[in-house]
Amino acid sequence: MAVRFLEELLAVLTRTPATLDALLRGLPEEWTAATEGPGTWSPYVVIGHLIHGEKADWMPRVKMILEQGTSRAFDSFDREAQFVESKGKSLPALLDEFAALRSENLAQLRELNLQPEQLELQGTHPAFGRVSLRQLLATWTAHDLGHIVQVSRVMARRYQEEVGPWAAYLSVMKP
Repeated sequence: MAVRFLEELLAVLTRTPATLDALLRGLPEEWTAATEGPGTWSPYVVIGHLIHGEKADWMPRVKMILEQGTSRAFDSFDREAQFVESKGKSLPALLDEFAALRSENLAQLRELNLQPEQLELQGTHPAFGRVSLRQLLATWTAHDLGHIVQVSRVMARRYQEEVGPWAAYLSVMKP
């Protein structure tokens, strides 16, 4: 069970950088800087957020669970750090950085050779309390997929008006 769970999530996590690279690299800024309105994120901002997660969220928390269990709460995660960290960087540079960090993190994850019982080890989330390593890894995977959906939705909604009556048939256009 643990081996299959890990194989499945690694299959998704491994593909995310290439998926986003294929979707975004080389596009005009009109696509990559588009948002859904005030307070929403562009594809560029999402990539910065994913980079910050690679540095400060997923693997640091995996290691904390394995090394410290519930004795120390995870550090808080700044969900908007990318606005400072990505400033002045090009999208291609961010895509390259994300791919490199993800590759390093997944190599570290594989090296852990996690066993079924380790997936049930717990850590302490600052807002949720006790969480398992299995939940953290599943969340990492779902988080990637959620941001792929977000990027695609933001891009599709650039043509909200242009699609005219077909918007009724396009679920991506619905609020």
